[in-house]
Amino acid sequence: MENTQNFSEAYFQETRAIVDTLDHDAIERIARELAALRSRGGRLFLLGVGGSAANCSHAVNDFRKICGIEAYTPVDNAYELTARTNDDGWHTVFVDWLKGSRMNNKDAILVFSVGGGDAEKNVSMNIVHALQEAKKVGVKILGVVGRRGGYTKEVGDVVLVIPTVNNAHITAHTEGFQLVVLHCLVSHPELRAGATKWESIGPV
Repeated sequence: MENTQNFSEAYFQETRAIVDTLDHDAIERIARELAALRSRGGRLFLLGVGGSAANCSHAVNDFRKICGIEAYTPVDNAYELTARTNDDGWHTVFVDWLKGSRMNNKDAILVFSVGGGDAEKNVSMNIVHALQEAKKVGVKILGVVGRRGGYTKEVGDVVLVIPTVNNAHITAHTEGFQLVVLHCLVSHPELRAGATKWESIGPV
């Protein structure tokens, strides 16, 4: 039987190793891009699937409420998402949603993804097609991804790749650190518009 105490210790040692090797400059550059987005009145569209999709929904809440950034994600509307999947196919759900949102060059996309999409291997093609359209329109592409970053890293303007410290835990660490990075961003003095509730109450 696996020693769960040893496993948890090893898992969090991996977490510490990731923290120690994160590209802080990339995070700062993402913060500056988001501040510029807000200043020019652009919208932030968040794209992700699976656990990363849940992180997109979380991020929409935080960017809107804490930072005053107009943010949206297609995964928040299951009815439209399933209708588009049923009628047109999963690979086009994001790009068609972005076209329907009249995405323009004032906007930005933030991708949360483990692999970042891969056209050659036909993985997460919904992200690939969305980013291809974004490049045509001149939209800034940001990302927090894992592995080698995939198509998002290839075409993105500022993309943070979560370091791989154990191939068995790429998904777990990437999706976990998407939220760590999100909370760093919404706490950033260039982005945070005001104190959050518990911080405004005063010291513990």
